[in-house]
Amino acid sequence: MAYSSADTIFALATPPGMSAVAIVRISGARALQAPALFGVNAGPARQATRAFLKDRDGAVLDDVMLVAFCAPASATSEDLLEIQCHGSAAVIADITAILADAEGFRPAEAGEFTRRALDNGKMDITSAEGLADLIEAETSMQRRQATAQMTGQLSRPVGFWRDKIAVLLAHLEAMIDFADEELPDALRQEIQEETAELCAALETALDDQHIGEIIRNGLSVVLAGPVNAGKSTLLNLLAGRDAAIVSDKEGTTRDVIEVRLTLSGIPVRLADTAGLRQTEDIIEAEGIKRAESEIGDADLVLLVI
Repeated sequence: MAYSSADTIFALATPPGMSAVAIVRISGARALQAPALFGVNAGPARQATRAFLKDRDGAVLDDVMLVAFCAPASATSEDLLEIQCHGSAAVIADITAILADAEGFRPAEAGEFTRRALDNGKMDITSAEGLADLIEAETSMQRRQATAQMTGQLSRPVGFWRDKIAVLLAHLEAMIDFADEELPDALRQEIQEETAELCAALETALDDQHIGEIIRNGLSVVLAGPVNAGKSTLLNLLAGRDAAIVSDKEGTTRDVIEVRLTLSGIPVRLADTAGLRQTEDIIEAEGIKRAESEIGDADLVLLVI
């Protein structure tokens, strides 16, 4: 089914499940008409208004807070309404069912609220990526990086580079179009110097040792080495729990055992692997094959001997 950007969309803005409060967000031309579907009024813009929503039979559905935002002063630059209801599965289901049955309203597609904010100039693509990273952030370092990107730390220098390139292109076109004219002698030198300066700035920004990528995605660390070297013991020590079976018997670890840690703000996937050796045991050989695969894909291999 083809959806229109002119539709009024709604979605649960908080995680599904039982909670004290849940938020149903509505955006679009009919958003401020939504309270009438429940027999109430939205109240003044940007002011929380208490209301008792009614269901289709006129019975009280829930005691909620309504917050209305008029376009363009909203997150999507459209009329927007938030219904702050109790986080009951039944309450949420009844509210969204009434909205879905109303003409001109439909459930939002995944990421559609952010897409509308992007299309309406409320954020650029780098800010949208920062917002996605912020939602998925598991560590404080990831959160700091995501909020910096969301608030323009990346878009500002990119905008400056774009403007600088536009000026350089204009100067080059002037030299080509007016080759027979007496253009300033210093123009060529200025273009060369500014181009070199721009290239140096781009190289500096790109040569960050992938720090941003590491903070965002984390690191994969594999414990490797011969049998009975202490890999599983080390894994348990770093994990702070008995994640892997430890035994004096050789070949105890036959599959990849993973734990997730946060080290200095960096999310780390730590993997214990089968001891490397020649074996006739088919199952242990498969474990060694998987260990070799993990070693090949790891960011860091910690050799235990």
